[in-house]
Amino acid sequence: MTEVIELTGVAKRYDNAGAPALGPIDLGVAQGEALAVTGPSGSGKSTLLNLVAGLDKPTTGTVTVAGQRIDRLGEHALARFRREQIGMVFQFFNLLDDLTVSDNIQLPAQLTGTARRRTAARADELMEALGIQKHARAYPGRLSGGERQRVAVARALINKPALLLADEPTGALDTASGRDVRELLRELHRGGQTIVLVTHDPSLADACADRAIHLVDGHLALDTQAEAVR
Repeated sequence: MTEVIELTGVAKRYDNAGAPALGPIDLGVAQGEALAVTGPSGSGKSTLLNLVAGLDKPTTGTVTVAGQRIDRLGEHALARFRREQIGMVFQFFNLLDDLTVSDNIQLPAQLTGTARRRTAARADELMEALGIQKHARAYPGRLSGGERQRVAVARALINKPALLLADEPTGALDTASGRDVRELLRELHRGGQTIVLVTHDPSLADACADRAIHLVDGHLALDTQAEAVR
């Protein structure tokens, strides 16, 4: 099976005198797999996500995402790669309050130069699928937390990315909204989307991922295959 993520001998140091923030580790994530990354604060979860997203570069080792060695790309090439191949969902949504829901969703596609008509059609398709079509002309500040996270997911999917990264996607939500986003992630996984999910919530990892890794002090302490998400 094709691997969307391949980390080989990856380590990241922020302080040359101290222990690595991460690694060295080897990690592969297959196409269509949903991987949950768990561990205590300071265990290296955010560092791992940043390396996979190309937001940071390893001190040693290689990072390959969707067949591309991203650790040796320049900043301009990395930015383009992220827009085209990686969708990101954050705990606090990171939506632009002065843009409508539809415009927020379309922004990454516009940045890649996709034709306006095609971008609008894709946004409509996603809003319909995620149940937020009625909010197309609303502004994010008027939506509930769960609705805003659905907008963020639609924005992340607008360019049909090879990989979806979700960083504590239910952390800022109430229980009901968190359940909605959990089911949304399950649906995306069942549809074949490759997902890496960073979470402190064991129930979210159990519900949404078919594999989980646990980091401790920057090292891979556990790698378990869960029952397939149904």
